[in-house]
Amino acid sequence: MQTIQTISLINLALSFIPACVVIWILYSWSLGGSTAVYSVFRMLVQLLLIGYVLTWIFESKQSVVIMLVLALMLLVSSWIALRPVAGNHRRLYLKVLFSISLGGITTLALIAGAVLDLNPWFAPHMMIPLAGMIFANSMNTVSVAAERFASETANSVPYDKARNLAMNAAMIPVINSMFAVGLVSLPGMMTGQILSGVSPLIAVRYQIMVMCMIFGSAGISAACYLWLMRKDLNE
Repeated sequence: MQTIQTISLINLALSFIPACVVIWILYSWSLGGSTAVYSVFRMLVQLLLIGYVLTWIFESKQSVVIMLVLALMLLVSSWIALRPVAGNHRRLYLKVLFSISLGGITTLALIAGAVLDLNPWFAPHMMIPLAGMIFANSMNTVSVAAERFASETANSVPYDKARNLAMNAAMIPVINSMFAVGLVSLPGMMTGQILSGVSPLIAVRYQIMVMCMIFGSAGISAACYLWLMRKDLNE
């Protein structure tokens, strides 16, 4: 089996060149590149830190640690999902948290317990990456749904129409990725497995699993949030 190549720090630094070009364009067009600079810096710090944290988590082999990590991921993703939504975030937070938890945890349990049959069930090297993909995509989908729903209802659009418009908009990125996978792009998990020497036929099975779990968890989470907002509007 081919071993994946280690990237030297010097070579890694070269990958920042395209990002720097984009930041230069933003500044030269007076679009304000400070947010982009901050996002790149934050990405770098977060990934460096998570590398050390994941090393410790993978070595701990304790279910309580994994559960705490999953809880933290849910809490943070739910708060980030509300970033583009104007209004009282505290009022909406529990709705988002419940929605992402419902769609994310149920899907994660199905994948870990039935599809992969993990042993132990909390196997950190599988559970954490899977949860990350599920929660992140659910977060993005709920975020789009929440922003679009708030915009439509602010313009006095009836609930059913606002719900449908928000759900449709929220699912566009996920559906587009399913149309493009294999033809336009090779997703991260599949690419990583192929680079590490896994047979493309095996990598395809994992990617099918990933696409189904992302589509399902994202759709359930968004639908749940929009359903909860109907009750909120009726109050």
